[in-house]
Amino acid sequence: MGNKVLVIDDEKAIRSVVKEILQAEQFDVEECANGEEALQKIQQTQYDILLCDIKMPKINGEELFEKINQLNYPTAFIVMSAHGDIDTAVKFMKAGAFDYLQKPFGLDKLIQTCKNAVSRNQTIQQKRTTTTKNKNTSETPEIIGQSEAIQKILRIIDKVALTDAKVLITGPNGSGKELVAKRIHALSHRSKNPFVEVNCAAIPSELIESELFGHEKGSFTGAVSQKKGKFELADGGTLFLDEIGDMSLSAQAKVLRAIQDNKIQRVGSEKDIVVNVRLIAATNKNLKEEIKKQLFREDLYHRLNVIHIAVPPLNERREDIPLLIEYFSKQFAEQHKVPVKAFDKKSKEFLKNMDYTGNIRQLKNIIERLYVLCEGDVITSSELEMYCYEY
Repeated sequence: MGNKVLVIDDEKAIRSVVKEILQAEQFDVEECANGEEALQKIQQTQYDILLCDIKMPKINGEELFEKINQLNYPTAFIVMSAHGDIDTAVKFMKAGAFDYLQKPFGLDKLIQTCKNAVSRNQTIQQKRTTTTKNKNTSETPEIIGQSEAIQKILRIIDKVALTDAKVLITGPNGSGKELVAKRIHALSHRSKNPFVEVNCAAIPSELIESELFGHEKGSFTGAVSQKKGKFELADGGTLFLDEIGDMSLSAQAKVLRAIQDNKIQRVGSEKDIVVNVRLIAATNKNLKEEIKKQLFREDLYHRLNVIHIAVPPLNERREDIPLLIEYFSKQFAEQHKVPVKAFDKKSKEFLKNMDYTGNIRQLKNIIERLYVLCEGDVITSSELEMYCYEY
């Protein structure tokens, strides 16, 4: 038999029909009548696909999905929903479920959805295997964290990376938005092509259009030669527009046209250039508030906001701080060519309870500072207080 499927539904007739159909397609199918029974099974067996009803006794579909996410259980979760549960099913999708089937669903729809799930699983596995084999040349950026917020982000990344869907990443400065964008690119079919980043906040408004779309020689003072823009340089790959909330309205209009038509024009030219880029944008601003202030185009917002990934501040995921300390500690030990330093109990508590207004970037800087200034093999809370007083 082939891929393992668990059908979870309190209606025996539905379980039996689904099992019979999928077994005829060479799936290895088991069934159970509620979420409690399903939870026991998945703790003993690895299933490739979970087909789950929403309304069930004991543990319902929504509660089961939350528990599976907490376990970081790798599977394609497919919701089976009645007509009145569509809004709930959509909530599942936003939270990382693979797909949903509206009851009553047809035989072909069931089979195709399960085959799509298998294909998704295989692609993810192949990509991970390839990444492992080629770590020196194409290493996938690692996102550190065991919190539910980070695990949810990782599940969304795995899913969205297999598509060319536009992604809007929001979150405060230093929270890791760029890392999310790079991981999406690294896991995508575009990974061998360029990842081009533009910091929209760092480029003067009068130069942003030239930076994005390029310019022709003599098109303005200082344009001494023809120049390709970031859209052209990212052709076939991914264009990451960081801090897009700081982009001028005139540049926003041209970005919108480029997204709609897959074409750009260099400054000083009327010739269309066809481009094929996957667009990811990020901002630390509330774009809905910027729209109200007429500082951001609403039509561009809706074009970008196909998939939304909200990266939380470090203060909201403190359970990840010990893992991040360990990760940065190993990184700076290697970088500064010194043994890995230990942190005593009080210093770990000190770091865990700090106010991280600068988020992960702040914690990273603190760990590097301690590696530079502390001479012993164990970092104490008194040294932390001495060297990190301004934090």
